[in-house]
Amino acid sequence: MKEKLAKIKQIWQMIRTMPRVEINLMREACKGNEPFYARITDELYNEVNGRHPKLPLIRKKVYGVALYQLGEETDNYLKAVESSARRNFKKAIRNGYIFKRIDFNEHLDDIWDIRRSAKVRQGEMPEDFVTKRPVEVYVPKSNSKTHDYPYFGIFNNEDKLVAYAGCIVAGELIEVEHIYGHSEFQTDGIVPMLYISIASYAVTEFPQTRCYGYGTFLGASDTMKRFKKKFKFLPHKVTWKLGNK
Repeated sequence: MKEKLAKIKQIWQMIRTMPRVEINLMREACKGNEPFYARITDELYNEVNGRHPKLPLIRKKVYGVALYQLGEETDNYLKAVESSARRNFKKAIRNGYIFKRIDFNEHLDDIWDIRRSAKVRQGEMPEDFVTKRPVEVYVPKSNSKTHDYPYFGIFNNEDKLVAYAGCIVAGELIEVEHIYGHSEFQTDGIVPMLYISIASYAVTEFPQTRCYGYGTFLGASDTMKRFKKKFKFLPHKVTWKLGNK
């Protein structure tokens, strides 16, 4: 009981002290774009304002949202992350790894290799995720910088995809929705390279984005919290604005 009360006290202390930020998803800027982008923006807004599955008294992504506030320089994030992440990024560069935006559907075999390379990541992976070849996804090409759903990858010097991530871009937010690296190449710094390269890409290609996100702190394991802090995804209180429909 004492341990539970201590954890609750820790959560409320974090809530009281976390910085506040307003994020506008700029829904009105979806006009003229593929309907897909208006739909996923609406879904995102509804999700962040839904009830937290473990803490039903609060909304899912209002308190403890893991964010880094992007600046105007492409290397701001590289300078901000912990030194071990910077070392891993530089190690990947030295080893010849390359960052690219990718078409998910063109790399299904490599993506399956990545998924099959580890049955346990931040917990045990679903069996279907590991054993079944991924299927093609439907992501229409966006005609706007304000809304997109890009996939990114890290390639080795044999042009093999060894890490990938999918992100949602909605107005002032770019968020990593999922990210995976091949276990055989993890020690080469491929995942830090991916996080850092996405941030630089966002500053250049999605200049309206102000916040780089990766999930939440509330309900996350201690291991995941340490991981988020390493990459400067720190807890924030967020006021979400959908924008004008």
